[in-house]
Amino acid sequence: MADFVSIAGTVLRYAGYAALPFLLLPIVVLIAPKPVSGLANTVIRQIDKASGIAMGFAVLAAFSIILIQLSAVLLRYVFGLSFSWLNDSVIFSFAMIFMLGAAATLRDDGHVRVDILRPKFSPQRRAIVELVGAVFFIFPIGYLILTTGSDMIARSWTGLEPFNESDGLKIKYLFKTLVPAFAILMMAQGLSQALKAALSLRGLRPFDRPEHEHGGAV
Repeated sequence: MADFVSIAGTVLRYAGYAALPFLLLPIVVLIAPKPVSGLANTVIRQIDKASGIAMGFAVLAAFSIILIQLSAVLLRYVFGLSFSWLNDSVIFSFAMIFMLGAAATLRDDGHVRVDILRPKFSPQRRAIVELVGAVFFIFPIGYLILTTGSDMIARSWTGLEPFNESDGLKIKYLFKTLVPAFAILMMAQGLSQALKAALSLRGLRPFDRPEHEHGGAV
């Protein structure tokens, strides 16, 4: 298992290096938009689709919480039975909702914003805010999460770490893997948002509607 984790980690690391140039694509769009506009739109479509798939798993996790929690209550108060793996399943599902659903929420401008100035900005300035926010905040924070958590994830996978209780779920390593999955999804969706903003600034894409028109901001 240790050899598999080492090989998988190496493959993922080099795949990450290969993907790094894509993070510069929004800047390239600003400099020379027409030659790369087709590639940019393709990247946007694929990333938005991937975020939608991840959101689908988050929605399933939300429904599963209801069923799992109902089962746990019935077993405890009707039959006097209690299982740690049911509690672990609720925690796992709850984490999936946020970790896998965050990217699609960003795509749909659903994250809560406590912002006084941004709603008053022109469409051009809002696009600049989105572009700068992705490049200088989402990308670095996502990279930091990936690099600082890689050793923890590797150790968890090497030992196939279970949850703490003896009758708990045996897949805590998958639970911890939600952290890098979250970082990758957010960085990818940040790239999509930055590309949309860059294309809008160069007149190759309509500007997104202000938040107050579709309820995305507070």
